[in-house]
Amino acid sequence: MIKNPIQIRIEKLPVWQQRLFMVCLCERMYPNFVFYCQQQQNEEDAKSYKKILDLIWESLLVENVKINFDLQLEKLEAIIPSVSDESPYMVYPAIDACQALSELLHSYISGEIAEHTAKVSRISANTIAEFEMTKANVLLSEEEQQNLPDVIDEFDLQWEIFRLLRDENNEMLDLIKGLKADIRSAKTSNIGVFLSS
Repeated sequence: MIKNPIQIRIEKLPVWQQRLFMVCLCERMYPNFVFYCQQQQNEEDAKSYKKILDLIWESLLVENVKINFDLQLEKLEAIIPSVSDESPYMVYPAIDACQALSELLHSYISGEIAEHTAKVSRISANTIAEFEMTKANVLLSEEEQQNLPDVIDEFDLQWEIFRLLRDENNEMLDLIKGLKADIRSAKTSNIGVFLSS
């Protein structure tokens, strides 16, 4: 799993900011899951993932909102794809998207946070490294993976989110809404999958 110094820095942020960081990365991985669902003619699973994402955004925006995160985790586990010999490549980024969302849900259920935040950061970078290695049909060391241009871009983006969080001046709701709007309007995943609808 690819590591980056950002993972140690993020641990020092308040819990709600770490969750915001995670949901931003899950939102960026969401188009990968949608694309896989489209390949399988299975729009319902994509809708289920989106509903869970929406609830997490709501938990950050609405104080004391009541959400059953155990139930959301059950719903997520029901839609995690399984790999077979016939699976298209996109099954792997789709599974990564589910694993990242699962880490985020576990952070609500267990109350633990830093370990889950670091994992989501790594999962997103790993999705990119695996995608690049598959495209080029090469196997790279962890150090070589960290030096891939698209992985460097990913960590730049993660640092950018981190800096926004660190410099937040009590405009919490504006920050959350702004990040949500930016990522959703980009409609592009961490590996460049564009969400057309």
